[in-house]
Amino acid sequence: MIRLSIVAAALFALPAAAAPLDDVTAALRATTTMTADFTQTAGNGAVSTGKLILSRPGRIRFSYDKLPLLVVADGKKLAFIDYEVSQVSEWPIASTPLGPLLAATPDLSRIARVTGTTNGAPQIEARDPKHPEYGTIAMAFAHDTAAPTGLALTGWTSTDAQNNITEIRLTNVRYNTPVPATSFGFRDPRTKRLPGKTF
Repeated sequence: MIRLSIVAAALFALPAAAAPLDDVTAALRATTTMTADFTQTAGNGAVSTGKLILSRPGRIRFSYDKLPLLVVADGKKLAFIDYEVSQVSEWPIASTPLGPLLAATPDLSRIARVTGTTNGAPQIEARDPKHPEYGTIAMAFAHDTAAPTGLALTGWTSTDAQNNITEIRLTNVRYNTPVPATSFGFRDPRTKRLPGKTF
């Protein structure tokens, strides 16, 4: 079953070459919204696909095409919803690996390092040394004139605390287009609706 770290490990960062990290930070800050298709490959070889919607600060949604799962952040909490077993798990966004990506002013200098380049684009490994339980994320970038600063996130490979490895690849990426605020709610599958939950 897909774990939070599969997606969530989704994204950023640890210190090394300052200029490439600055370039990645600038690319994140220039991306206010993003939509994409994603292909996820689990460690056991299972492949699933879905749609990604991002709106900074604080909001992201991973919906799966053929799985009863949803991962969504509403600006405060990141929720993992499993509709098959009617279960909802939630975490503060700042305490997940997605925190730096969704922050109002992303800063990779403390937790990211550059591991190399591909066609001149930096490749980043992210791990918070204060929270090893978050796992590690290796992020791939490419030069793309469609991206706000010409540098695009193309995907990542995450390794959680149990050594489960998951690969995410992004395609059909669109930047800074209108995204409805309703994209970041969810239908609560539990029989007793939580107080204040309206989605």
